[in-house]
Amino acid sequence: MTNPAPLLDVSGLTVSYGAVEAVRGIDLKVTKGEIVTLLGANGAGKSSTLNALVGLAPRRARQLSFAGEDIAHLTPELIVRRGMTLVPEGRRIFPTLTVAEHLLLGGAKHAARGPLAETQAEMLALFPILKERLHQKAGSLSGGEQQMLAVARALMSSPDLLLLDEPSLGLAPQVVDRIFALISDLRARGLTILLVEQNVALALDIADRGYVLVNGRIEIAGSARDLMASAAIRDAYLGA
Repeated sequence: MTNPAPLLDVSGLTVSYGAVEAVRGIDLKVTKGEIVTLLGANGAGKSSTLNALVGLAPRRARQLSFAGEDIAHLTPELIVRRGMTLVPEGRRIFPTLTVAEHLLLGGAKHAARGPLAETQAEMLALFPILKERLHQKAGSLSGGEQQMLAVARALMSSPDLLLLDEPSLGLAPQVVDRIFALISDLRARGLTILLVEQNVALALDIADRGYVLVNGRIEIAGSARDLMASAAIRDAYLGA
């Protein structure tokens, strides 16, 4: 049986900020239905990789294709319209806008009112707390509620691939558990996910495969089970 074509296929991705190379010619693939995680220390190039994939960071690549289409020269807006969207590190919520206004922003790709309303109804069913807070300003939400809003805003574009950048950052442990249960639920619903996460044990627990970035290069890649069993991963990230 032949392997399915990857949904996201990247080779030779380089991200530079002036003379500084944050990402140095990495290759990665994500197949439909997977959760793939990018691991590494702070400054390893994980967020730069996600930002580059959606056109928010300067990039060069031998290949950058999504769903079989070359997206290397597309703008972030067009990449979202193609079906790939990012939940950024730090959530990037607009504090003076309401929850409802954030959802409208996220659903801007829906030209017709019907699909927009239908997608918003799906998000409010998936995130009941946001339905309760629909007309509150986002700045009044707790950290966990803001993270849920950031995810819901991204999902309003009905993506095929969701990029998640540090979803547990700054959240209490019980809230982190809810966020990771949500990620697993999204995959069960058919969503493909590329995850950057500081909590390596949690990330590997829900992921299918992973890549470890060190100084902008991929040093280790493999199944989540193999990475969890790796002495190098345990020593560097798991503390045992």
